[in-house]
Amino acid sequence: MKKLRLSLTDRCNYRCVYCMPECPEWGVKREILTFEEIERLAAIFVSRLGVEQIRITGGEPLVRRNVADLVERLGALRRAGLRRISVSTNGSLLARYARDLAGAGLNDVNVSLDSLSAGRFEEITGGGRLGDTLAGIESARKVGLPVKINSVMIRGVNDEEVLPMARWAYQENLPLRFIEFMPLDSRGLWSPDKVLSEREIIAKLQQEFAVLAEARTGDPARYFVLNGRVRVGIISTVSNPFCATCDRIRLTADGRLFPCLFSPLKTDLKKAMRAGGDADDLEARIFAVVTAKSSGFLERSVEQHTHVSMHVLGG
Repeated sequence: MKKLRLSLTDRCNYRCVYCMPECPEWGVKREILTFEEIERLAAIFVSRLGVEQIRITGGEPLVRRNVADLVERLGALRRAGLRRISVSTNGSLLARYARDLAGAGLNDVNVSLDSLSAGRFEEITGGGRLGDTLAGIESARKVGLPVKINSVMIRGVNDEEVLPMARWAYQENLPLRFIEFMPLDSRGLWSPDKVLSEREIIAKLQQEFAVLAEARTGDPARYFVLNGRVRVGIISTVSNPFCATCDRIRLTADGRLFPCLFSPLKTDLKKAMRAGGDADDLEARIFAVVTAKSSGFLERSVEQHTHVSMHVLGG
């Protein structure tokens, strides 16, 4: 367990079809972890359990106030072994906050971008503006923040954009990851036939690029190099699961810890903390969930999967 996904909020200014309900019911503010509580838990994860990387997620994390302040506060944990602090965002507010985030010590940004067509982008995001996300990417790069692009591919929705996305990433020299559509949407849209598989994505890329596979690591993505220059990853949770090497855990904005996107196991760290639990108690609760982690999607059918949606889990 080296990587913690830390959700700041379930709220988002987009309504992406693979993530958000059409009419979401937001968690109440008093149930959301305060920055002080986040710091306390993060310190346990880093100093006691060996977490080296924290990725701030949501919802859309930048809709919460003062995210740069939290990044700076988490930076104090570098002395205890924290190596990297990152943010995953839809990019719509990144132009406003990129400079502050970079100044606070953020290491890098993942930006969700599922289409380069303004019309299709609006449809997928439920009204988002492509220009806002592109401006956010440009602003982050200008202030020196490394940017990686994440694209969820859904058959019949945006699968024809594999090559346009790859061409654009190649031209811009931006790392790109394609993500298979996973059964974590709360609209019931997912079905196996909507999954554009790793094999199919590679075949599309090979129509225009020389595609060289890199050796597989513990990263959830399998990486390839296009024409010897730009890296493209494919996260194939459905068609080629990587559960055996996954080293990620997820803390929701309301303090529930999940060892896997697909796991029914969880523990309520906020409840334990607010009831007076000390660091030893919280560490024991975390350890119990992590060691009981199952094999996720690899051994869990969709029918068995009754779980919270992606905007709550934090991606």
